[in-house]
Amino acid sequence: MNILKTYSKALKLYRAKNYDEALKIVSKVKAAAPNWDKPFLLEVFIRREQGERIKTLPMLEKLLPRLKDSSPEDKAMAADAFNCLGSVNRFLGRNEEAVRAFCLSASLSDDNHKACDEISNALFTASSAENFSAEDFQALYAEYKKYLADIAPYPKKFYEHKKIRVGFLSANFQWSVVMSWSWYFFNDTFNDKAFTVYCYSNVKEPDEVTELFRKVVKNWRDIYDLTDEEAAKLIRDDEIDILFDLDGHTQNNRLRVAAYRPASVQISGVGFMNSTGLECFDYFLSDVYCAGDESYFTEKLIVLPHSHICYESPIKLEPADAPPCLRNGYVTFGSFNNFAKVTDSILLAWKKILDAVPDSRLLLKHKIFSNDDGREFVSERMKSFGFDLARVEMRGFSDSNYLVEYGDMDIALDTFPYTGGVTTCEALYMGVPVVSLYGDRHGTRFGLSLLSNAGLGELAVASYDEYVGRAVLLASDWELLAILRKNLRVMMKKSPLMDSAGYIREVEQAFIKVLNEARQE
Repeated sequence: MNILKTYSKALKLYRAKNYDEALKIVSKVKAAAPNWDKPFLLEVFIRREQGERIKTLPMLEKLLPRLKDSSPEDKAMAADAFNCLGSVNRFLGRNEEAVRAFCLSASLSDDNHKACDEISNALFTASSAENFSAEDFQALYAEYKKYLADIAPYPKKFYEHKKIRVGFLSANFQWSVVMSWSWYFFNDTFNDKAFTVYCYSNVKEPDEVTELFRKVVKNWRDIYDLTDEEAAKLIRDDEIDILFDLDGHTQNNRLRVAAYRPASVQISGVGFMNSTGLECFDYFLSDVYCAGDESYFTEKLIVLPHSHICYESPIKLEPADAPPCLRNGYVTFGSFNNFAKVTDSILLAWKKILDAVPDSRLLLKHKIFSNDDGREFVSERMKSFGFDLARVEMRGFSDSNYLVEYGDMDIALDTFPYTGGVTTCEALYMGVPVVSLYGDRHGTRFGLSLLSNAGLGELAVASYDEYVGRAVLLASDWELLAILRKNLRVMMKKSPLMDSAGYIREVEQAFIKVLNEARQE
């Protein structure tokens, strides 16, 4: 066997997403070369893509001690392995361990771009961690900025355009969470006498939404294949007055482009609920409910008077006629949130809620429940808190028809400190009230903002005891649950959450204000 040639074949199959065949060949390479680390790492990648993340943990525990950093190739392999360890721990909700792994990956990388991506991974994950202080976030921001040393920012420059040029920077110009909140930025809703819209798209795989925006937005720029420096020059040459980054520290972001400071004023927000931590951004888009402890921010906050997002729903399915408690004879609580957001404190609160509401059930739905390993992992975790698993239903991920499953839920329970966003909007739109907990950090207050704007602010509370009490109280009023089932969608449509015209006017006023302020500094 030509080991290198056979390994290359396995790698090619992996990149072509032919995982089963790739795994067969990798097994042969491992048997022929048991001391060669590359095929062992490739197997980790393959199993991760197959959804077998839990199986990769013991594999990584065996592999990582073998990896040295004596050569650039060894360091790159170790960086990739720690990235895998971070992503698996994040998936399992072991967020502190994930943050450490991502930071180790960054420290081993010789590529500043990759190192920035790893610290972005760490910052995104830290949003779900229970005990991350403002100082902890500041430390991660400082770590990120270490890897911007190769970037020389442009000097600040202002222009005298007849219309304000607003550029939106994102990897999410496709159907995504970000687009469900920023849809109206790109559909000719800005006052065309005062604003000109540009889009800088980092989309790798365009979809129907991408193609729609390409047709609607006259100044469309694809930057996926451009370097950070080239993309920044493109924005600079377009003489953009306001650059709005929609992604923050989410996947495939182009924060390094913004670090060149190509625009007169730079704003972040919508897609990431916490600060970027970067001085290249002047402002962060927020609202009166989300704005909390500003020590978490390096940017100034733009505080909109209602909601900092505008929800666009693709949902055509009507809500169920009545809450399921009326046919079941018991209340079903539920969460369709990413289970990585479910902390020990939230699990303890859910246990207290089930204990206080006789015969109640808990319905959970997420990718982690799509295989036996995931269900077993969560089951063991929940049993350690004393859950009666006979009262807990775990459903795997489904792309289609999952919305109909809100018909099986009476009350949705939000996560904390990383609250639900689109998941909360979908639950409300399907007639299911949501109980949410908020803290002092911006990202912890998103549930408060959504519920307050929808007219349900009393379902957002400031302590775990209130969270348990509010859920238990709501569960006792089946008549109210029936009324909400019939009326929540109408309430949402009439609320600031879906008032696109009002939202755009507020954003326009904010853009004019911050640009004028920047000119006067």
